[in-house]
Amino acid sequence: MSSRLSALAACTLLAVCGLAAPASADPVPGAPAAPTVNLATNPGFEIPASSLADWGSVPGWRCAGGPAEASVTTTAPHSGGSALAVTPAGDDSNGECAQTVSVQPDTTYTASAWVRGAFVYLGATGTGRDVAPAWTETTNGGWQKLTTRFTTGPTARTVRLYVHGWYQQGPFAVDDVRVDGPAPAPATAGGSVATSDRVVFFTVDDGWQRTPEAERFIADHKLPITAFPLPMPAATDPDFFRRVTAVPGSSVQNHSVSHPDLTTLSPAEQQVEICDARDALTRTFGTAPTVFRPPYFTWNADVLQAAANCGMRTVLTADADFSWGASNIWHEGTLSPGDVVLMHWTDTLAGDLQRALAAAQAAGLTPAGLAGYLR
Repeated sequence: MSSRLSALAACTLLAVCGLAAPASADPVPGAPAAPTVNLATNPGFEIPASSLADWGSVPGWRCAGGPAEASVTTTAPHSGGSALAVTPAGDDSNGECAQTVSVQPDTTYTASAWVRGAFVYLGATGTGRDVAPAWTETTNGGWQKLTTRFTTGPTARTVRLYVHGWYQQGPFAVDDVRVDGPAPAPATAGGSVATSDRVVFFTVDDGWQRTPEAERFIADHKLPITAFPLPMPAATDPDFFRRVTAVPGSSVQNHSVSHPDLTTLSPAEQQVEICDARDALTRTFGTAPTVFRPPYFTWNADVLQAAANCGMRTVLTADADFSWGASNIWHEGTLSPGDVVLMHWTDTLAGDLQRALAAAQAAGLTPAGLAGYLR
């Protein structure tokens, strides 16, 4: 596949094919300050929803009342072509919409949004320190800017940014949201893990075809599996993915919402794909992913930054492919310590796993859990 070859060529040129533990996102004493950027996802509500996203969802946002309350409107936005319009569906709803924003500890951020309506609030929770929301009693039919600042606590890595109205106060609109602060360091990219341990890592992508034979092989051989399912098949059969990642060391990680070539998208669209998949998988499995597998193995500098903005520490390709009956190792010789093996959830997976395990054993390697080697 040309995209795989391109990814491997880029990996070689950048000398990042071997992954060590990712660099800390904490600021280095004496280093230049990171530039201030807007960390909000889909801040202007301009990005259309994917057909594989939650039905009726607003990309980047989770609205408590769903599509019955919140939608994107093109009527009189503050700027651009659209804004968020919320009409609380009942007296017990405030129409809240929220998103998770990746932050750094002990760092000050400024959140702002343009709002229209009565008793509209903007704030953040999970900062590690109390912060009062910004709010307005009324915007008198026009747009008004709300602004609040918060400083994160010593262990904060994410905050929950929210906007909402108030009970029985009618509809409101939101546009041009910002969370201004230092950009996190880009995610680390690579196709293998730098380790002297005689281990290999089995990764399985997508999730559309789930077979009892593959599940049984994983359980019988106690294989640690790193699953990269898309959110839709993951939500269709979450118990399957819980079972196949039950072996210690296994984990569920991020593979985007709709499997696009991210290098063809804008940075804002890339961030929606990665952050929305993170949020969906976190809701389904209870643990936020920290590793991102780029579809088609295509990535660029914007993808590494978008991944970091969504809390991903690693952008991982692979250096061997055992999918669909293949046995391709993209370096000389047999499998080597730290190799990452690509497979897919398909009707051939049981045989693919058997073949990959035999290749690992022939090279004197043991399958291991990936996430523990990337912390």
